[in-house]
Amino acid sequence: MTTRTLQWTPPNTNDVEALPVGTSWDAVRAAPTVGERALELLGEQTGAVIQDKHGPLYWLVAVGTATSWHLRQVRVLTELTDERTYLGVPPISRTEGPGTHWRVPLSAEHYLTDAFKLWGALAEADRAELGPVPQGRRTCYRCELPTEEPVIVDVQHGGSGAGRTIYACPRHTRTYQRDAVAEAAARRRALDQSGTR
Repeated sequence: MTTRTLQWTPPNTNDVEALPVGTSWDAVRAAPTVGERALELLGEQTGAVIQDKHGPLYWLVAVGTATSWHLRQVRVLTELTDERTYLGVPPISRTEGPGTHWRVPLSAEHYLTDAFKLWGALAEADRAELGPVPQGRRTCYRCELPTEEPVIVDVQHGGSGAGRTIYACPRHTRTYQRDAVAEAAARRRALDQSGTR
């Protein structure tokens, strides 16, 4: 059995250290709901994963392999032409929270994640967690700002058949509360109208 050595290891520190991306690796950040499902889908094909204290997951990928990605609640951290981007990297020994830690510990078997496989898992997780991808920009019901990553949070049916779709930005997706009374009334109107035809 051959032992592989890592091309990069975190600094030997006792605390999280901000390290520049785009040198040894780029990082792909996923919101907790999408990230957890993607991690499950990848299984043993995942590389090392960092989880920060707020819940997002970060995969390390080869530099430049994910720069063109456009997925909801996913961000690619890479070196920019006019500024540096940093990622908080925990010591290799920190494998449990609370706080930033290695969710999948860095090792010779779990280092960089294959970008193509990661994109597939994240795209599937995006559809499963957030539903179909609407085309174009939409306005968030809550902040009333246009978003490039709209999520359908409700489809309201009118008694006449005309309805409307409610969109949210990723930040406000979980805050939308459906109006159960209005939904029941709309269903009742639809049933009444279909019975009179």
